[in-house]
Amino acid sequence: MAIEFTEKIRRIPVYPTAGGYSLGDEFAMLASNEAPFGPMPGVVEAATGAIQNANRYPDPSNLSLRRALAARFDFMPERIAIGAGSCDILLSAAEALLEPGAEVVYSWPSFSVYPQMAAATGARAVVVPLDEEDRYDLDAMLAEITAATRLVLLCNPNNPTGTALPLDAIEAFVAAVPRHVCVIVDQAYGEFSVLDDPDASVSLARRYPNVVLLRTFSKVYGLAGMRVGYALCGDERFRVAVEQVRQPFFCNAVGQAAAEAALLRQDVVTQRVEETVANRLEMEEGLREMGLKVAESQANFIWHSLGDGDEQEILDGLRERKVLIRSGGALGRAGWARTTIGTAAENRRFLAALRELVQQPV
Repeated sequence: MAIEFTEKIRRIPVYPTAGGYSLGDEFAMLASNEAPFGPMPGVVEAATGAIQNANRYPDPSNLSLRRALAARFDFMPERIAIGAGSCDILLSAAEALLEPGAEVVYSWPSFSVYPQMAAATGARAVVVPLDEEDRYDLDAMLAEITAATRLVLLCNPNNPTGTALPLDAIEAFVAAVPRHVCVIVDQAYGEFSVLDDPDASVSLARRYPNVVLLRTFSKVYGLAGMRVGYALCGDERFRVAVEQVRQPFFCNAVGQAAAEAALLRQDVVTQRVEETVANRLEMEEGLREMGLKVAESQANFIWHSLGDGDEQEILDGLRERKVLIRSGGALGRAGWARTTIGTAAENRRFLAALRELVQQPV
């Protein structure tokens, strides 16, 4: 007799992880939106120092990191939630807010964790298509909010399309959302957007108790392997609730120390953003020269079509040329792909390889 699992195990979609981690440094790893930059100055030293006390549990309150974030954003430390990556906070928010009979509203294609949130809790997912410019359609989302809605997810910039909405549009939407609905603005790629000052959105969490701004150290800070995310919460009760449903010691000591050290290097953040934006524009131009459709990205990746060729054959061809990107079919739209902005050399290799594949029979 086989062991029996819960019904939700059959409902939860498998997260579409990228492969290639065992292939070696000769591959251009452009599939997972990781930063091509290493840890910032001082981060390795801070992490190494924390390892010396690895026999002790990490601070369960994450107090030092929360205070550092509070100083960085002029925010209240008691309203800052820490997680083992931003996904940890998302999944905990689902457990704290959703249940059978409740509804969660989000758009699609968007972050692949969102469908898991409804499936794991038994809530109803209300999925609103992106608009013609591959952006969140806020009017259409607002029309779907009901008395049963508990949670609205806004990925801005959106993953996988890279598109973003300006802060004034987000604020107008938040102002119209009933106060019983939690609005999580997922800003994992927010530092790369040039539409607004990334810090300006903090005012939403100061003014609206039902708003949560979700951010991460995995992208521009280059700490994806450390798994540290955080949320600026409009209400302290959100932080308490997500901590209540998680295991204790959910964020390790080395990650906390590394994140705190990285926060001190906002000068490096600025340099990385400038380099990424310049490389993004150059890559977009190269893709358009091939006649491919390109969404207007405000992130560290580009959402683009693959022309008339077969998606899997093109991906296989890129892999043969030691370039890895993400399948659009796995992310919600066949015939497209999501390509991370890498180093200048990696980007040139990708463009040259793709040009060979889309401009001749595959």
